[in-house]
Amino acid sequence: MKDTRRTRVVLAALLVVALAMITIDHRGGDDSPLRGLRSIGATVFGPVERVSASVVRPVSNTFESITDAPGQRRRAERLERQNQKLREKLRASGLDRDRSAQLQRLLGTAGMGGYKILAARVISAGQGFEDTVTIDVGGGDGIKRDMTVMSADGLVGRVTRVGPATSTVLLATDQTSSVGSRLEDSKEIGIVQGLGRRGLGGHGETPLRFQLLDAAAPIRVGQRIVTLGSQGQRPYVPGVPIGVVERIENSNGLTRTAHVRPFVRFTSLDVVAVVVAPPKKNPRDTVLPPKPKPPPSATPSASPSASPSASPSPGGDPDDRPRGTRGLSTEPNSGD
Repeated sequence: MKDTRRTRVVLAALLVVALAMITIDHRGGDDSPLRGLRSIGATVFGPVERVSASVVRPVSNTFESITDAPGQRRRAERLERQNQKLREKLRASGLDRDRSAQLQRLLGTAGMGGYKILAARVISAGQGFEDTVTIDVGGGDGIKRDMTVMSADGLVGRVTRVGPATSTVLLATDQTSSVGSRLEDSKEIGIVQGLGRRGLGGHGETPLRFQLLDAAAPIRVGQRIVTLGSQGQRPYVPGVPIGVVERIENSNGLTRTAHVRPFVRFTSLDVVAVVVAPPKKNPRDTVLPPKPKPPPSATPSASPSASPSASPSPGGDPDDRPRGTRGLSTEPNSGD
């Protein structure tokens, strides 16, 4: 069709009529004079609209899915990050509660011994032949070599290497570790040596061995051991609990050897402390935990045959029967 003046006039007239009809129908609402015409249009064009919608809708949905895929992926990644953060917060809150409890116990132990400490966390374990761990404090925190390292339960080891922010601790279980020690009660002196098993032991043996300097000195299973203390209080301060005598070897040499079960679990170290200042006086055995109470022993019942007879002898005076030990004589009889 040619684009003539007449055509443009007709098209303009149709647009004006359409707009007028739309306006009249909209203003009239349900009472619109064009309601019948609207119904006819819906009847005629409704099926066509439904068919076209059923054809176009899958295509449009597919197109929307393709165009919205990056947004959906970003939302999924954002939700995954939020879930990960929530899981980390829950895990951290549990760890914080556990570490807080460990720190409270550690402060209590240090307070009993009079040690000035700097708390630290174990961040890694040595991978070589040495029994070592790395802690998260170093020279910038005032840590120096040959400082004692302890936990709430007892001796961990000593600092051997110091970096700006971390330090290496040689565990008491290392084969090169020797700690001057003392038995509780008897105060007998000896040396605790590590057997190099990272606290695991092996073949029924403990990871620590105690050599008593005096072979004739008494020692018994269950006796506990504390650090003796070094000259100048380094590398070991006095009074730190080490462990309990578990087994004693029979030896005819100049020394006696006992196997010691340590108080510290070296395989699960977490919160520890470096003793940055020694106690003003030797705490001796005050840092040791209270001894467990022995189980109550059963009281044997008296045998009826062992108790003195309550009946008087025939013809005898009831008041002449024995009472307690007054009826027993240490003099021999004439017939003996």
